[in-house]
Amino acid sequence: MHVDNEHLFWNGFGISAAQLGLPDTGLITYGEMVSAGQEIARAVSIPLIGDADNGYGNAMNVKRTVKGYIRLGYAGILLEDQVSPKACGHTRGVKVVSREEAVMRIQAAVDARTECGADIVIVARSDSRQAISFEESLWRSRAFADAGADVLFIDALASKEEMRSFCEVSPLVPKMANMLEGGGKTPILTPVELEDIGFKIVAYPLSLLAVSIGAMQQLVHAILDAIFTMGHPETVSLCFSTWGALAAIRSGRLPSPGSMPSFEEIKDILGFNVYYEEEKHYAFCTSHLSSQREVISQRLQDEVVEVLTPEVSHSYNNGDSTRGSFSRMWSRKLRVKISGRDGFDKLDIRIPAGFLEGITNIVPALVGVNLKELLDNTSFDDGGKQLLDFKDTMGDRIQVFLE
Repeated sequence: MHVDNEHLFWNGFGISAAQLGLPDTGLITYGEMVSAGQEIARAVSIPLIGDADNGYGNAMNVKRTVKGYIRLGYAGILLEDQVSPKACGHTRGVKVVSREEAVMRIQAAVDARTECGADIVIVARSDSRQAISFEESLWRSRAFADAGADVLFIDALASKEEMRSFCEVSPLVPKMANMLEGGGKTPILTPVELEDIGFKIVAYPLSLLAVSIGAMQQLVHAILDAIFTMGHPETVSLCFSTWGALAAIRSGRLPSPGSMPSFEEIKDILGFNVYYEEEKHYAFCTSHLSSQREVISQRLQDEVVEVLTPEVSHSYNNGDSTRGSFSRMWSRKLRVKISGRDGFDKLDIRIPAGFLEGITNIVPALVGVNLKELLDNTSFDDGGKQLLDFKDTMGDRIQVFLE
């Protein structure tokens, strides 16, 4: 890494803070980001990489976003795989879209670049290290490279070993590191250490913002002190400045801790904790959903009891083997179990085995699955037999048992 290869990367956290005074929780819009990016582009003459968050929608939104950044003259654009609304990568509540959707976003970005005849660099970021696992983030990085990403970036890597393993993925594709100052999840390394590991780009996302906040806080305190002591605030020497922060970064250092608030303090200043508390008022009540599932399950079980009266069974059998098979189908249950990626059960119900047409209304992921054929090939004497076990596009595990 050499200082003569300078470029500027601006991020959604900083724009949301500077433009809106709000936390980086998906509140800022595409239009606001483009407007801010346009002003930044006018003010500097070095190459710019712009943060485009999650592309602000589906694949078509991603294409519009990429084309918008191309029109601004940007050298690069960063796209991530988070859901909407997104979260800051080093805070709580980080969730990502499915593998398929994540890769499709990068493919859409590549297509948009091709359609414009541009050479904008596509930086593909994954937040799955925190949302799912380190292994998942490596898989997604490989897939992003295969889809045409020019630079790979995994946010919130937790150790030097993880950083090294990441750099071994798709070795011909450059890697980006994020040195979140003041309390992030990733170890802070020097530019020389990062280069030795294999990184080609490093971002210092908070230094300028943080020292600016620190300088303003110091100046306000100095002015107040001068008012009460009849002194002169213009004689107060601030311990740091944005120029000092730039000088520190150029020399491979971070601004001193005393010159800027910590990451936790910055989050508090921007209202992250207020946002989290207010968000609770609109959160779904999981206990209420669980009680709803219990009611549905009980109703289905009640229907089974009604169907399985001796009279009903006798009327269907009546010496007809086909009807006897049909009756046996209704005498058995299908257990449908859905487990989330976090290991917790989302659904666990039992329905009549003959209730095949209605099961997709309960579990849309079973659309297209020929359950009748599976049942026809299964002996009804096999209790507890597993018929299906797969993961849907959101990563939830779907299991169907015959009981």
